[in-house]
Amino acid sequence: MAVSSATGVDNSRPTSVDATVSSVIADPAPLGLAGFAMTTFMLSMFNAGILSGSLEGVVLPLALVYGGAAQLLAGMWEFKNRNTFGALAFTSYGAFWIAFFYYAKYVAGGLPAATAYQATGYFLLMWTIFTTYMLVASLRTNLSVVLVFLTLASPFALLAGGALGQSAHVPKAGGYAGLVTAFFAWSASFAGVTNATWKRVVLPVVSLAPRTSAH
Repeated sequence: MAVSSATGVDNSRPTSVDATVSSVIADPAPLGLAGFAMTTFMLSMFNAGILSGSLEGVVLPLALVYGGAAQLLAGMWEFKNRNTFGALAFTSYGAFWIAFFYYAKYVAGGLPAATAYQATGYFLLMWTIFTTYMLVASLRTNLSVVLVFLTLASPFALLAGGALGQSAHVPKAGGYAGLVTAFFAWSASFAGVTNATWKRVVLPVVSLAPRTSAH
């Protein structure tokens, strides 16, 4: 176990979204990343036009249970780990998917047809803003997480812009961008669970946390 002699912090947790956090429970990051990746991938397949929109209802249970509830739980466990970044990220995006489920199933269909695009666009715009400042915060975690947030900002921005501009093409670009995000999120989850089970760094995530040294 690599412990900083100056801070007493365990820096050997290669699976964490915050490499400076000492884990007191099993690392919840691979779960949160997997839930986010799978749901993002499925929805992005429809946004990109790869799958027929008639099947889009399949996204909702996945959004509620895996992308939503499971990721929300990962966020709660990150609070236990005193990981501020991971707690905020997983709790927020878990809540996003639960909100998406509720909006798609119960709200969107009842909005005025002429202005419903505004509700969708501003809903996505708020998440674009949140994701952008989380990208800045991620620059002190690890490269795998930075890539997730860097690629996530694009689909949110494209989907928000496409909705507000009532474009049929921009949301498709957002769908393809979302597939890239899902790839990086799955990659980070894969690294996390593999490093944890193999008890060593098999797939490096490249820590960006400031190094500390004894004086």
